[in-house]
Amino acid sequence: MINETFVASDPKSAYEQAVEKYGTDIKIVSAKQVKYNDDELRSEVVIAVPKALFMERSFGAQALLPEVNGEEEGLLNEIGDLKTQLDEMRDGLLQQGRFGAVADDVKKRFMKKGIAERWLDSILIPLIGTPVMEDAQLLVSYLLEEIDETLKIKEEDMESSKIMMLVGPTGVGKTTTIAKLAARYAYLLDRPYRVALINLDSYKVGAIEQLAHYADIMQIEHYSIASAEAFQEKIEDLASYDVILVDTAGMSPYDTQKFIKTVEFVTTEIPKKIEVALVLAATVKYEDMEDIHENFSFLNLDSVIISKFDETKHFGTLMNFMLLYDLPMSYFSTGQEVPDDLLVASKEYLLEQFIGDVHEG
Repeated sequence: MINETFVASDPKSAYEQAVEKYGTDIKIVSAKQVKYNDDELRSEVVIAVPKALFMERSFGAQALLPEVNGEEEGLLNEIGDLKTQLDEMRDGLLQQGRFGAVADDVKKRFMKKGIAERWLDSILIPLIGTPVMEDAQLLVSYLLEEIDETLKIKEEDMESSKIMMLVGPTGVGKTTTIAKLAARYAYLLDRPYRVALINLDSYKVGAIEQLAHYADIMQIEHYSIASAEAFQEKIEDLASYDVILVDTAGMSPYDTQKFIKTVEFVTTEIPKKIEVALVLAATVKYEDMEDIHENFSFLNLDSVIISKFDETKHFGTLMNFMLLYDLPMSYFSTGQEVPDDLLVASKEYLLEQFIGDVHEG
């Protein structure tokens, strides 16, 4: 990795210079204010980039060509190494951490709880040189306020009829969540809505029977569909219903066949738009987040339903998912009881869980 320093009147502008040159795939080494010859404060942001990218953007694409002779290549390497050494010397002389001791400690605490470094850096850089960075309690409060501002909620709207399709990885609780939603819409709101259930899961053993069992108890229409054509016909038959809830097969993010099949259903030509809700477990692992979003985002997600709140006390990774991927939350599933363990999503509820986890840290 090669370090490069960007200087501007404020840290945000310096960071934007780095992004303009290298893109967002950069790592911040340090960000601080220093005095220059004119005795005015300047903001310095030091970033680290892969050596090949540094050579290409600094010396042109020819710096990466195999035709470069050994003497030229050696010179380029020496220049890069010298620049790295100078930046390391500067960091040693300036004596401070990336953001200062207090802010670095707060940042480390949030990262330990699952919040991505790149999101934290985007919030902290504009604060360099302000009193907030020297007060741990104030900085924690500021970060929590930024989290609150960033989180999005999809309000429950029953003004018009809708089709809601639930998708998600295997084992996140889609079928149980469908049953909770059906009970809510049919019995628990200001008036009883006419609800129908459609099952598209022909893969999981017992999936059809499980949803049919819930439907029988609630006296709600239930249908099992195997093809996109049959799905289109059934949607047309159910045009008079207020809510149609669609259960899909649980999918590994790597199961191409099931994804293609689900896309066929989502893109079916029907009069109404299908609201696609990703069911995501509160227990999601950091390593799986990117794969889940990368694959399921092709279904044009409208919201996220978070399940399994009762199976963890650590919500940082889930919070990180919601911050990075800019998706609104619609419902929280907090247990196995139908229909009791279902809440309309709220920022306050998720923040309460996360704040408790941060304070424990």
